[in-house]
Amino acid sequence: MNAFHYAFKVKDIVSTRKFYVEMLGCTEGRSTENWIDFDFFGHQLTGHVSDDIPALDYCGKVDGINVPIPHFGCLLTIAQFETLQQTFEKNAIEFVVKPQIRYAGKPGEQRTMFVFDFSGNPLEFKAFSDESEVFSK
Repeated sequence: MNAFHYAFKVKDIVSTRKFYVEMLGCTEGRSTENWIDFDFFGHQLTGHVSDDIPALDYCGKVDGINVPIPHFGCLLTIAQFETLQQTFEKNAIEFVVKPQIRYAGKPGEQRTMFVFDFSGNPLEFKAFSDESEVFSK
């Protein structure tokens, strides 16, 4: 699988580093006073400091739940998902969408949870019960 690169807006480098390194366990790459790179589960994220972070739209309705758009995230193993959930709970990170199982008993069954980073960017983390069903209908 090829790694992706995603650049997004953040309010500052200090809180961004704290969330992505301390909460998610990402390795920091290059940085300046205006941007910072992370190894986000094998993918390259770049946070760029901005005073203009757009409002979210909860127009995404998935399995009966309104989710914030835009958002990004990562597909994890169930063990990674559980560890990350525990990290969020231990650090009192509020869930936008609490950890739950989506599509229970159906193709594509998955655990999912949403949180905000410290700049207000929504992130979704998923773990499929069967990783071969990521694109199942």
